[in-house]
Amino acid sequence: MVVLERRSRRTAIGSRSICQQRDVLDIWASVGAGSIADEGLTWTTGRIFHRGKELTSWRFDAAGPLPPFVNISQSRTEEILQELADADPLITIRWDHDVTDLEQDATGVTARCTTGASGASGAFVRGSFVVVCSGGRSVALRDALGVDFPGESGGDRFLIVDVRTDWPGRETERHFHFDPPWNPGRQVLIHPCPDSVYRIDWQVPPEFDLDAERAEGRLDARIRQVLGDRPYEVLWVTEYRFHARVASRMAVGRVLLAGDAAHVYAPFGARGLNSGVPDAENAAWKIAFVSRGWSPLALLDTYDIERRAAALENLDVTTATMRFLAPSTEAERAHRRDVLERASAGAVKAGDIDSGRFAEPYWYDRSPLTVPEPSRPCVGRPPRGTSSPVAPGVIVPDVPFRIPSEQGATSEPQLDGSSHGDDQAPAAGRTVRLRALLRDGITLLADPSLPHRELLAAAEKATSAPVSCPAPAAVQEALPDLRPGELWVVRPDAHIAAILQNPAPEAVASAVRKALGHDLPAT
Repeated sequence: MVVLERRSRRTAIGSRSICQQRDVLDIWASVGAGSIADEGLTWTTGRIFHRGKELTSWRFDAAGPLPPFVNISQSRTEEILQELADADPLITIRWDHDVTDLEQDATGVTARCTTGASGASGAFVRGSFVVVCSGGRSVALRDALGVDFPGESGGDRFLIVDVRTDWPGRETERHFHFDPPWNPGRQVLIHPCPDSVYRIDWQVPPEFDLDAERAEGRLDARIRQVLGDRPYEVLWVTEYRFHARVASRMAVGRVLLAGDAAHVYAPFGARGLNSGVPDAENAAWKIAFVSRGWSPLALLDTYDIERRAAALENLDVTTATMRFLAPSTEAERAHRRDVLERASAGAVKAGDIDSGRFAEPYWYDRSPLTVPEPSRPCVGRPPRGTSSPVAPGVIVPDVPFRIPSEQGATSEPQLDGSSHGDDQAPAAGRTVRLRALLRDGITLLADPSLPHRELLAAAEKATSAPVSCPAPAAVQEALPDLRPGELWVVRPDAHIAAILQNPAPEAVASAVRKALGHDLPAT
């Protein structure tokens, strides 16, 4: 893999995206970056205030081997990933390569680049596939692909300041203030981060002038209104407007768009990085399977189907949040005032106060790779703070899994290389994360009453991709939601492709082939 990077070197630029949710930490762990979860700060309590009065609070469900959320700067995340890339002989990073155009044919893609600080020289780099991860300003590349980027940009402005200070009692709490006395009519969000760093995010007036704020001492006064008289150090200051846009297509032949190049959202709800990383995983396993001949080229079309649907879901959620946080009409402003005033009087539910619904995995129940099961319907977006019930298309719960003393005829599981696992096959009797066993290919999770050896053999005949079937008795112990007679066919990204009831071998083979794209029209 060749990474073409516009910058001449990696630079640490503030905290940027800081909230990383459990399922993204799982993806990092699967590529050996479990230290992101280890180094991140697990904040457990969220509190919402209106005019200085606390309205509600909640705690994240800590169930599972990984924390529900951690805060860690994007700069540190990039540093950890670059260390892994530099140590991998299969990855090459070419700095000072700014991709200006893409041309593709039946066998690959050619990237035209300018190189060097002046951009005067040029280079051509050839690859079988390209993933465009060049950010929201990738206008030239989207234009070259014929991809539009419809949406809107918010009128409100926001100010972020990262400060380092000792703040006893606040190390694991996120506070959201509506209309505080020190920012009347607007809101302030305060996030704890590692190393005694706190991010303070103010909504500010349209006429806000950061340079004047600094020069006149108003920035210090603004910070003091939040921190009081405790000493602090400013680490980073930036301002922004939010944008809400989704690309008209996320896959054009052999070129896939991911992250901000494909979608940008308002930041409340942490759905930027937490959707870009699943984009990358979805693209990675599909490109790998096509490259190795395990799936047809048409599998790449499902990247657009699945991840664009996820992007539109995130856009819907964040747009609703911003209508509450930054209302643009008198009706929206009146609704917000009414909700907050009634909440202060204890007359509304906490869920009616929209300070951002945190990122969650998208479910692929309508994907052409998924086999529906009427007894396991996908119920749609679950209540805030809860997980989707098990259904085809939903991600497998990340639960502890005990490796039995006898693996039987099943494939030997491999782990993830993080501190939450091990880069060696686990010893008998050891407990690991279930999802750590699901990344190498197709996995069958079978109820012990099924003839799992026969079903495994049928799946292996259906594909040349790796297929495994962890010990059914251990699977039953780990997954109480696994019903008698059920077999779950799981994709390499840990999403359930099919839930089969007392299946014949032919049904298992059919579900495996469907999950790998063999039923798709030729592209």
